[in-house]
Amino acid sequence: MTVSDLRETLLFLLLAGLAVPLLQRLRINQMPGFLLVGLCFGPHGLGTWAGDAAWLADITFHDVEGVKMFGELGILFLMFMIGLELSPAKIWALRRDVFGSGTAQVALSAAVIGAIAMWFGNTPSAALTLGLTLAMSSTAVVMQLLSRAGALASPLGQACFGILMLQDLAVVPVLILVESLAGSGGALWWTLLLAVAKAAATIALVYVAGRRLARPLFAAFAVQRQPEVFVALILLLTLGVAAATAAAGLSMALGALLAGLLLADTEFQYEVEIIVEPFRGLLMGMFFMAVGMELDLRIVAQYPVLLPLSVLGLLVVKGGVVAAVLHRLGWRRAVHAGLLMGQGGEFAFIILGYGVGSGLVEGSTGQFMLVLVTASMLATPAAAALGGRIAARGGASTPEAQPSEHAYRAGHIIIGGYGRVGRLVADVLALQGIAYVAVDRDHQLAAAGRDGRCNVYSGDASMPDMMERLGVGRSAGVVLTMDDPKAALQATHALRRQYPSIPIFARARDEKHARLLKDAGASGVISETVESGLQLAHFALGAAGMPETAAGFHIGVERAERVERTTGDPVPPAPH
Repeated sequence: MTVSDLRETLLFLLLAGLAVPLLQRLRINQMPGFLLVGLCFGPHGLGTWAGDAAWLADITFHDVEGVKMFGELGILFLMFMIGLELSPAKIWALRRDVFGSGTAQVALSAAVIGAIAMWFGNTPSAALTLGLTLAMSSTAVVMQLLSRAGALASPLGQACFGILMLQDLAVVPVLILVESLAGSGGALWWTLLLAVAKAAATIALVYVAGRRLARPLFAAFAVQRQPEVFVALILLLTLGVAAATAAAGLSMALGALLAGLLLADTEFQYEVEIIVEPFRGLLMGMFFMAVGMELDLRIVAQYPVLLPLSVLGLLVVKGGVVAAVLHRLGWRRAVHAGLLMGQGGEFAFIILGYGVGSGLVEGSTGQFMLVLVTASMLATPAAAALGGRIAARGGASTPEAQPSEHAYRAGHIIIGGYGRVGRLVADVLALQGIAYVAVDRDHQLAAAGRDGRCNVYSGDASMPDMMERLGVGRSAGVVLTMDDPKAALQATHALRRQYPSIPIFARARDEKHARLLKDAGASGVISETVESGLQLAHFALGAAGMPETAAGFHIGVERAERVERTTGDPVPPAPH
């Protein structure tokens, strides 16, 4: 491998390293930023003049397909993360949005857009193909916007997700229908029936078999605490299930969603999310850059009026259909959903490619539609922001105000370490009806704690990302009970740095460790050697004949002196 082979990778990393901090400083959504970077540095941007200026060839992308391939991995990891936050019960609860709202949206959008295409002179078959193509929304764009807004758990987010799921499921029947319209298919209804049966069987087989294999496999390697093996298992699960669904004719994105579902509601959920998150963000950036590269400015210049009007028309028509289908959310939220889902989707590149290749759609029409889809993706962040303002103006809750799937109710206790001491703390809290969530680096302890309870996770309490997922910002306090003194000290430092006002109570190995924890920011520290020694001394004083009241007083004085000497906090002795 030479430097020239790495040129485009290095160029992407350089642009990402410059663009992300700049966009954050300007408080601009990263998605349109990557789209614009792809447009500027793609073959249809600065690359147009690369033949005249050699230096431009070094700072522009030429292999769009290669960038797109990595970008599609970003979509897979995005869907994998969404699957982690769901469960079969939640999926079943969305059946109304999937099969009701989703079916209505695809059918109505295809009918209206197809009628408009016929009015522009397309044949009925071509018009139906274009209608079905543009009826699909972009899973990557919509889910990225909902995820960044923390709105996946909101009614609007759930409704949009349900419609997107139906669109993913509809891709295979749509391709079969297009094949039949082109005259190369067999009996349409029989082919569709077989495709639906095959899809249902594949999903059921993947979920049932995967549920039995995934958790034991992760548990076996979690005991060894080898991060590289854990990452390899995540990649194997995500790409393996995606490949299996693709082989069955379903979308790879649906397979990645299923892969996430296999680990949902397990003790590995948050630990896996933390590992995947950086890869997902970087690869999603590549996807949006690839979309920006697809936008040919020459076609934009060729249709300076028609193209913008077509983008606006698509957003209005399709957004209106989505709003009508989701009217139960209230008209303001429904309009917000419509503007969020009004763009064309990734599947347009597949369906239109087949339609043009089979002669069903004219080449010039197909190229114009691809540019229309790309431009509509580029316009979606602004359209979604407008929808959010419309929803907020009427007093409706905006997606940003909705709790994320990780949100616990305020006032819970977080227990770092689920050994003997951690379990004792959890039992006392449970008896008093106080909500808690626990995390432990030892998978076996976490798995044992989940027997009958679903609020114990595998992970490291010293990692800010893990604690954020456990809702530390809304908690009543954190109790650190881990055996490892270094881990307790790291967790205390990290928590106090991120959350200056949160109460932190820590278990210390000895007096020296207690002083270190107190200096690190712990609100209260209990030294296990001091406390056990004082308890034993209390029993010894009683055995020597000292009255219980006097023994308690002397032990209280000794405890107060030791606490003050260790932490610097004066504690009044127990009363006579």
